[in-house]
Amino acid sequence: MTLATANTNNPITAELAWKYHIACSGMKDGRMTLLIDSGVSEADQQMRKEELELITGYSIVFENTDPAILFEQIRRDYSKKDSADDRLQHSYYTGHPDHFLNDLIAEAKSLKSSDIHIETYEHDCRVRIRVDGLLVLRYLIEKKQYPALINKIKISANLDIAEKRLPQDGRIFFQREGDKFDIRVSIVPTLHGEKVVLRLLNNDATDIQLETLGFSTGDLRNYQEGLKKPYGIVLISGPTGSGKTTTLYATLKQLNLSTKNILTIEDPIEYTLKGVNQVQVKENIGFTFAVALRTFLRQDPDIIMLGEIRDAETANMAIRAALTGHLVLSTIHTNSAWGTVSRLVDMGIPSFLIANTLNTSVAQRLIRLLCPECKRKETFLPEYFPRNYRPPGILESHFVPVGCAHCYNTGYRKRKAIYEVIPVDIELADEIKKGTQRIDDFLNEKQIKTLADNAFELLKTGETSLEEVYPMLLN
Repeated sequence: MTLATANTNNPITAELAWKYHIACSGMKDGRMTLLIDSGVSEADQQMRKEELELITGYSIVFENTDPAILFEQIRRDYSKKDSADDRLQHSYYTGHPDHFLNDLIAEAKSLKSSDIHIETYEHDCRVRIRVDGLLVLRYLIEKKQYPALINKIKISANLDIAEKRLPQDGRIFFQREGDKFDIRVSIVPTLHGEKVVLRLLNNDATDIQLETLGFSTGDLRNYQEGLKKPYGIVLISGPTGSGKTTTLYATLKQLNLSTKNILTIEDPIEYTLKGVNQVQVKENIGFTFAVALRTFLRQDPDIIMLGEIRDAETANMAIRAALTGHLVLSTIHTNSAWGTVSRLVDMGIPSFLIANTLNTSVAQRLIRLLCPECKRKETFLPEYFPRNYRPPGILESHFVPVGCAHCYNTGYRKRKAIYEVIPVDIELADEIKKGTQRIDDFLNEKQIKTLADNAFELLKTGETSLEEVYPMLLN
């Protein structure tokens, strides 16, 4: 549906459009149809309807629409030149203040957002949500309403509302219309007030499948072979936010049989899996990864999942568990699959123990995919690649991001994981014992694809952009 352009004949001015987050789609016989965010509750719609009827003198009918499409239509049809205040280019929440937090969380969940950022500056406050790894501005908040919102968050997370000088961390259990999930709360004091980040933890693991995460056929086969061994360690490496935990849960879901005793120690528990015994780290009382793992060994486990190997003590306990006949799954922070070996050595693990216990080493990254609605094809020049990169093939054209209503003007929609899977066989175990630093020739001989190889494939097929894969090509 095409919206009417904001003009003198349209009673919905740019100021009203941005303030109430609505747009006119038509007028007939004294009745005006307005598009409104489908996430706005019926009570808030009724309140806006009454106010707008009083302001415009028209009878108002609301038509629900997708929030992303509505935002793009308002931005296009009610531009800055129509508004005396540039701040109105961003939507102010116009519902009841007491409902804002719950409405915000529900909206972020519906948009599959991972984080909500609530922050204050000298003259205004804003709310941004992270969608597909990128922060998108969602709301502006009036300065006078900001302290009340922060206090509401603190009360919900059982934090001290009087403490404004020190960082605080807490959790909120959110429940609304059958939707239940945990939210991790982090508050830090800044120059102009307290900044809040809400991490939405997705408790629903029903849709997680190894086959849909992004593994190539060969990588998936190599990874699953490592899982078939009754003991040893499978390690997944990558930076924060690269999807390691999701891969671990998909793995657990595949291994979750009634004949297996599976124990996990996590910080935090991001998904819940029926039939898996999940334990939360509580470092403030000394219940760390290493302490929990030591206890697990007395619980007759078949499979143990550690959320992360953070220190030498935890690494040693993981090695001990693998040596005594358990399959251990965990994550570690390194830049590549082979870098995992060096990281364990740095933690004081002897190389011969690594060689005897490491089944599979995996590195992964999350790559944003181009929006299929607006991506544009362009000629590709070889000099676009990093200087020392040698591409495995010729690339004559590529796609670049543009931006449209379907992708919040970012040019990207959804993400996909890419992997580097190194199965540790007898030959590679010998290289680990020798302390070999580079195994490029071995990977080529075994036809094992690196992160750079898989990133190049996504670029070649037009699924992503050079901008997204460039960091992987530098390694």
